[in-house]
Amino acid sequence: MATDRGARTEPTAFEYQRADSWDEAAELLRIWEGEAKILAGGQSLVPMLNLRLTMPAALIDINDIGDEGGPRLETSTEGQVVVIPALTRHSTVLASSVIAEHCPMLRAAVGLVGNVRVRNRGTFGGSVAHADPTGEIPCCVLAMGGTITLQGPLGTRTVPASEWFRTYLTTAAEPDELVTEVRIPSAAGAAWAFEEEVRRFSDFATVSVALQARPGRIPSIVLGGVADRPVLVTADVVGPLRNQERTTVTAVADLAARSTEPESDVHASAEHRRRLVRVLVRRALVRALGLDDGNGAPS
Repeated sequence: MATDRGARTEPTAFEYQRADSWDEAAELLRIWEGEAKILAGGQSLVPMLNLRLTMPAALIDINDIGDEGGPRLETSTEGQVVVIPALTRHSTVLASSVIAEHCPMLRAAVGLVGNVRVRNRGTFGGSVAHADPTGEIPCCVLAMGGTITLQGPLGTRTVPASEWFRTYLTTAAEPDELVTEVRIPSAAGAAWAFEEEVRRFSDFATVSVALQARPGRIPSIVLGGVADRPVLVTADVVGPLRNQERTTVTAVADLAARSTEPESDVHASAEHRRRLVRVLVRRALVRALGLDDGNGAPS
């Protein structure tokens, strides 16, 4: 019997337009009134187009805008900030000396993104805008206290990462706004760890944990793969780490696991995800803070 297996391997028809400035891209988004999508690296968008999970009336190609020289360090009233232009390729992030010194956790996590092809074409801003709850970059940006800069027809605005991720693949951006850069406070000298469990190399993470600890502050812990967006572990769960006791690591990991309400899917059951949270949070705490987990497993 004949099949129609090829019917859904190509996207539906759309208009293709190119923008050579952020202002022009925002204006085109306004004109299309929510019916257009931004094309940067295309590593998430093109598969969704081919599967017809999204069917925009137009694609606005912003690659002519460029990556503005890649990551750079700026000094503000609040200290040093790493600025990552939205069109910075993942491979550029990996090669950046600024990232290596001031955002080492981010560098480690980006090295786990997809495969070489994805890292060569995919863009940093695209990952933040796509907001995949299993993505390495969204977890890190939230854990590191980043802010997202948006361009719209009326100008620019910034959104803290804590307010950026709304639900699955949904952010605080308006239909006529697009991400132009991400700003992350320098984490030079901070303790950190990034842990994830994948079924196969280059797969999306089943569960991931991003941890950053600055001197004198409660560590920031973000969980990926347990909800419809990256989840910042609350202060009442992480608070016991102030005690620096042997049993604290396991206690915090258990609390973090119990605080989640993941759903079961084809990749893992809810209970398996909770177990992974427990294991990965404990591992991150041991590696980042040099604490003994109470089971004879120091860093």
